[in-house]
Amino acid sequence: MDSETDIVETKKRSSKLDAKFQYTEEEHGPGQIIEPSSFFGLYRFATGWDKFLLFIGVISAIISGAVQPLNNILFGDLTQTVVEYGMSCLGSATSNCTDEVKENFMSGIRHFALWNTIVGIVIFISSYLAAETFNYTAIKQVFKVRSNYVQRLLNKDVPWFDVHESGDFASRMADDLSKFEDGIGEKVPLFIILQATFISGLVVALVKGWELALICLISLPLSLVVVGVISFLSTKFSKNELDAYAAAGSIAEEVLTSIRTVIAFGGQKLEKDRYDNKLEFAKKNNIKRSFFEALGFSFLWFFIFSSYGLAFWYGVKLILDGNPTYTPGNMIAVFFSVMAGSMSFGIASPFIEAFSIAKAAGGKVFHIIDTLPIINLSKNNGEKPQHIKGHIKFQGVKFHYPSRKNVPILQGLNLEIIPGETVALVGSSGCGKSTVLQLIQRFYDPLNGKVFVDGKDLKDLDLSWYRNFIGVVSQEPVLFDTTIEENIRFGNRDATKEQIVRASEMANAHGFIKNLPQGYDTLVGERGAQLSGGQKQRIAIARALVRNPSILLLDEATSALDTNSEAKVQAALDKASQNRTTIIVAHRLSTIRGANKIVVISQGKVVEQGTHDELMKLENHYYTLVTTQVQGSQQFDKHYDEDEPTKTMEPEVYKEDDDVINDSDEKPDEDLDNFVKKASLWSIVKLNRPEWFLLLLGSVGGALMGCSMPIFAIIFGNIVQVLSNADTYYVKSETNKYCVYFVVAGVVAMISTFFQMYMFGRAGQKLTLRIRSKMFQALLKQEIGYFDRKENGVGALCAQLSNEAAQVQGATGQRIGAIMNSAATLVFSISLSIYYQWKLGLVALAFFPLIVIATFLQRRQMAGENEAYRQSLEKSTKIAVEAVGNFRTVVSLGCEHTFYNLYIGELVPHIKTSLKNTHGRSLILGFSRAIILFAYSTCMYYGGFLIRDENVPYGDVFKVIQALIMGTVSIANSLAFTPNLEKGLVAAKNVMNLINRIPKVHDRKGVLPKLQANGNIEYSEIDFYYPTRKNTQVLKGLDLSIYHGKTVALVGASGCGKSTIIQLIERFYDPSSGSVSFDGDNLKSMTLASLRSHLGIVSQEPNLFSRTIGENIAYGDNSREVPVTEIIEAATKANIHNFISKLPLGYNTQLGEKGTQLSGGQKQRIAIARALVRNPKVLLLDEATSALDVESEKVVQEALDNAKQGRTCITIAHRLTTIQDADVICVVSEGKVAEQGTHHELLRRKGLYYRLHTLQSK
Repeated sequence: MDSETDIVETKKRSSKLDAKFQYTEEEHGPGQIIEPSSFFGLYRFATGWDKFLLFIGVISAIISGAVQPLNNILFGDLTQTVVEYGMSCLGSATSNCTDEVKENFMSGIRHFALWNTIVGIVIFISSYLAAETFNYTAIKQVFKVRSNYVQRLLNKDVPWFDVHESGDFASRMADDLSKFEDGIGEKVPLFIILQATFISGLVVALVKGWELALICLISLPLSLVVVGVISFLSTKFSKNELDAYAAAGSIAEEVLTSIRTVIAFGGQKLEKDRYDNKLEFAKKNNIKRSFFEALGFSFLWFFIFSSYGLAFWYGVKLILDGNPTYTPGNMIAVFFSVMAGSMSFGIASPFIEAFSIAKAAGGKVFHIIDTLPIINLSKNNGEKPQHIKGHIKFQGVKFHYPSRKNVPILQGLNLEIIPGETVALVGSSGCGKSTVLQLIQRFYDPLNGKVFVDGKDLKDLDLSWYRNFIGVVSQEPVLFDTTIEENIRFGNRDATKEQIVRASEMANAHGFIKNLPQGYDTLVGERGAQLSGGQKQRIAIARALVRNPSILLLDEATSALDTNSEAKVQAALDKASQNRTTIIVAHRLSTIRGANKIVVISQGKVVEQGTHDELMKLENHYYTLVTTQVQGSQQFDKHYDEDEPTKTMEPEVYKEDDDVINDSDEKPDEDLDNFVKKASLWSIVKLNRPEWFLLLLGSVGGALMGCSMPIFAIIFGNIVQVLSNADTYYVKSETNKYCVYFVVAGVVAMISTFFQMYMFGRAGQKLTLRIRSKMFQALLKQEIGYFDRKENGVGALCAQLSNEAAQVQGATGQRIGAIMNSAATLVFSISLSIYYQWKLGLVALAFFPLIVIATFLQRRQMAGENEAYRQSLEKSTKIAVEAVGNFRTVVSLGCEHTFYNLYIGELVPHIKTSLKNTHGRSLILGFSRAIILFAYSTCMYYGGFLIRDENVPYGDVFKVIQALIMGTVSIANSLAFTPNLEKGLVAAKNVMNLINRIPKVHDRKGVLPKLQANGNIEYSEIDFYYPTRKNTQVLKGLDLSIYHGKTVALVGASGCGKSTIIQLIERFYDPSSGSVSFDGDNLKSMTLASLRSHLGIVSQEPNLFSRTIGENIAYGDNSREVPVTEIIEAATKANIHNFISKLPLGYNTQLGEKGTQLSGGQKQRIAIARALVRNPKVLLLDEATSALDVESEKVVQEALDNAKQGRTCITIAHRLTTIQDADVICVVSEGKVAEQGTHHELLRRKGLYYRLHTLQSK
């Protein structure tokens, strides 16, 4: 079995799916009912070799189960031997007890011991083969399903993601695939073994005595009905559970992605309640499932015990009636064959549940795999011209977004772009400019009309090949959690280091990169969180330029750059635009004056096009836009002294700091006082403390159920002992009595089973909700620095939320019930053995250490394997979630296969290790099943000597052996779920570490909320290092005073620390030294909630939620239910009300995930409205108008100016026109405030600000 070859083959075959499974998104859109997979459908990715191994495994499992009733035949023969010996030597007629009788007795004992041992060896070998083949193929199957799932996700198209939330996929990859894996591994051969035991036992019983067998089977039809109903209901409830957890996972992904926004607006409780609502539905659903399963299986056990009583009553009757077919030996063989089958039937219940859950999970997963997108990347069967010139033509194009079908975006757009031409698209925010760029990339297809490239319909071109000729720089650049070099290389996977450096130089990024300690090997963090906006933008530009594209698409490519960087990058882009088709979307019209053609779009159509000069002469749409923007510039420039000679030197303020970011080599510091190194089963039970009464009832039920098997041994031993009595009446009366005891035991078993399954099931579901809720709550309490760590990416945390809660649940509920059951069986069995025959009890107990050793070895092996597997899954899921969450960027770069390979690369090492470890697990499983028979052989052999030499009643021997063997069987059955228990213990450790972690930024004891505020802020001698970059000082002794009602503007180089100043007042971080005070109070003396309630923030890249527009605006104040009138008022001030009111659903319009259906300007204005509805004392504006068009910017700037009245305002801006009226302008350089004053004062000083002003004015 060459595992590496198999894995390589999987990667080759992963896209070659059987067409019979596939259907398109049009055929099966979102919202349709997804049916569970068939059981055999779970193995759809099996290769021919896999199927051969599975065939061997099935045959081995059948053999392992089928030979089990041979033990019953041997035991029947043994019973006959013992009864005959008892009638000769232990009854009243001991004169018949000759040496020959004793020798025949011992001969029968030896025969049983020998052949029973042989049966044990066969069971050992066949069980090993069955477990080994299924474990081996299951690991491969799960790998193939995971790889196909991720590959298919990355091959979806953009419209599909518009109507599906990517947060679901984190849950699917963690939760659903874990349950899928649980249903196709070694539980399958164990289930086959149980069913083979049932069938072969039935055959043996019918052959040995069909009449008695039929009486024993009288409860079978009822049992089958019960199991069928349980399976149906379990599948139904399992599907509902998966849907609820997927929805919860989507919420978690959205919230963790936007954690700064959530914390800034105090949305933690709101988000926790939203998350808990989904969990509450899952809990109620699963409690119902537990109830019906408990009810069903309680009746099943009643049927089994009642059938025991009926069987012995009828069997003894047949013997006493003189039927020659029935002897005590035959009766026992028939009874135990049926009993073994019935027990196998009953024990199969957890397996049926696991398979039902796996089928439901498989249905969800396979639906993603099977659904073909409308725009299919994987076919690769379109035309591939040798080169793309870049001749683009829109012909009568009409378009609306899939999630807003009633809102037309393009309405008959006609546009032609000549190869090598630079074309600028201008117009109001939301007019369709960015949509044009998306249609060129074929993210969408037009509803009507066509898009042509080089004279060919875009639909006829090979899409993967075509996108390689396009370079894109978006308004909100997305970087991935890897090094700067790798981020740039995503633009061209074949790029050399020299080409990457050259592209960085062109994008004006090389200067700051080379000054980093790790240079191009510096990690940028998730979504580039370790970089400033300007730095991210320049790396994105370098990534586009390294492609050397034929078509360059620039969507506000320089919006996040400071003045000096913008000038350099704009020059680089102008140079890069030569000899290639370039399409620019820009709000700053000064950046596109040199375009060959300027196209004005309004209401989805081209209303004007021409050069700058041509359009200015028309004095129409473009002219209006330009004059509006020029007026602002003239207002700014009037303060500039024309006679003052300017210098061409670069202002010092724009020399990049040497240490802007750095990847610290230090390991993240942890709260060692609260760190849990190891979890025990008791620690899991303690998490269930609020459900102590349920656990108590369940434990009582489990203990009683555990005692039922040893009680069976007592009743059985007494019945067998009675059979050697010559008095027929005595035999009959005693048998009747003991058969009634069987029925009573059945009633007890029924009640105890219900209490065990339902109470533990209910407690387990409550625990699962509590763990998920507490974990999510703990995450929402963590400081921002926690999320900066590489290991705490959104994908990894989402996987941890769903995976580890599910694994803790897998170690609780019915698993604890099974443990209680086994413990009670063991204790009661040992007690019986000591009471009836301590010598034999000691011999039987000698086998328990072997079982314990086997359990220990399996647990130790699973512990290491599960921890490695958990880490592997978290890392791989993080990669997949990052790729899916930034799907547009991945697709535009053509990096789908790259991320797929990264995902596979994290999984493969663990897969290889797991494949090697299957041997040990399978050997232990085989041993645990065979040891029972070895114990029978040894104990009966020794018991024979006790009967012969010490005249021990053979009924006592049977009682001791049956009781102790039942204990061994119980422990062996529990071994099947040892992997679940060990996974649960590992997960419990991680859960408790998270829940117990004390955030670095938190409310101190005794701090009081600050109810009233004026808005005075003081930064005193602030030194600051980011937690993940402790070798890099960002602020160096910064002092800054901001007074009530004043507007303070921060300017400076990209990455100089401006945004850090805002993050410190939000208390996202605490200073390394120095203090920040608010109205004279140190921030640490205030509660976080009260501090942030006085702050309103608008960030450069606003995060919106998958809610309605109204709910997104109301999110600005989560302390109350915001009236609709206030929402409309805030929207009006932010100049977004008119746009919203024109939508069919108005403020009830769903935004979709991350607000992707809106333009950048529309999102920014909603974010501004969100901040205004908060009515904050302090307004924090981080490039709040950078994404707005000229017309919107003017109106919104007026709104912001009005909003500033009576409140303190800190604003960060690169465009100096927006901050010239600030009360104080602070120039931040080298971690300090280098200059501060009013606009006029700073110009008169002719220092850093003056040079900056000079450069921007030019």
